[in-house]
Amino acid sequence: MQPRNGSAVEVRSLVKRFNSFVAVDRVTLDVARGEIFGFLGPNGAGKSTTIRILCGLLAPTEGSARVHGFNVATQPELVKKSIGYMSQKFSLYDDLTVEENLEFFSGVYGVPRNVRPLRQAYALKMAGLEGEEHTMTRLLAGGWKQRLALGCAILHQPPILFLDEPTSGVDPIARRQFWDLIYAMAESGTTVFVSTHYMEEAEYCHRLALMYKGRTIALGTPAELKASHGPGATMNDVFIASIEHEEAESR
Repeated sequence: MQPRNGSAVEVRSLVKRFNSFVAVDRVTLDVARGEIFGFLGPNGAGKSTTIRILCGLLAPTEGSARVHGFNVATQPELVKKSIGYMSQKFSLYDDLTVEENLEFFSGVYGVPRNVRPLRQAYALKMAGLEGEEHTMTRLLAGGWKQRLALGCAILHQPPILFLDEPTSGVDPIARRQFWDLIYAMAESGTTVFVSTHYMEEAEYCHRLALMYKGRTIALGTPAELKASHGPGATMNDVFIASIEHEEAESR
């Protein structure tokens, strides 16, 4: 599966500081339309902060970024209307039923009332929750919550989807099923920007950026990154070697 032409996300020398702490350090990248782009890195690497900037939730300190053609610093509300966002906490309301969560997020995303039943039915089918409309969300297993959260995030059919550690805390089978859904959305033209700390998930992306201490320390397809570290190299080998090189350079 090849990414489609054209840029959905453009980032140039992006910096985010919190007082003296640099959370994002001169990140530059482009993400093509229809591409599955991965952010791979440990906790604290700057992945979530970068995604929050690209979602129009945080203003950058320096640099620039455009999402779906909109400037994240000066047009954050237009950015928010163009994207779907799913965090590792799934952004669901446990005290609402499945159906009530779908109705709530339909309103949040401004889905016209005349198309809500169709969109919500699609989300239920995609999540495998048909017949569970009246189940309290807190009673759902992690994998079901995960797919419901994804369904809520795409109710307004956004062209770009940001998934921040979406598979954290779910079992390997649920993770694989979730990635099947990501592939299906990318095939239909949706751009998917996903962060993860699972090395095996890096293999599922068209391209990925390895992040460490706020910086992009490697960028390319999984095959390119592994090839650059010799025959038989794994993504874990690539990441460890990249971090060791970065640490040596900073001494």
